[in-house]
Amino acid sequence: MSKKAYALALAALLGTAPIALAAQPAHQATASQGEQVIQPDQIRASKMIGSRVYDLQNRNIGKVQELILGRDGKIDLVIVDVGSFLGMGGKNVAVKPGDVKTDNNRLTLDVTKEQLQQMANFNLRDRNTGAGSSTSPVHGGKLGSGR
Repeated sequence: MSKKAYALALAALLGTAPIALAAQPAHQATASQGEQVIQPDQIRASKMIGSRVYDLQNRNIGKVQELILGRDGKIDLVIVDVGSFLGMGGKNVAVKPGDVKTDNNRLTLDVTKEQLQQMANFNLRDRNTGAGSSTSPVHGGKLGSGR
């Protein structure tokens, strides 16, 4: 994927660029009637989660652990695992999605590893629920519906 396409995909994921399916070129149209496909200006959350994060000097400073969505469906926070080795000894910190940039096809932050380590820990208490302490609704519901 080109740098420009990757940057557009990340921007779309982070909610910084509008996505208009109707404005897509004909050669990027859906594969068949009624089927949708991922577009060059989009990125899968599954690809972002687990990606390494680098500082501006191209040093590995952590790894994307989670994406926290708000009730509106937009990414509110990017949780970065900092300082762990083989899953031990580190902590999770929250950064704003707009602070995550792309550089050389990598995710970058304009902070050092030491600055991230000084940030408050973001506790993912219960990784199976959205709010950490509340239970999931029995009958489901739509994101942001308040049900």
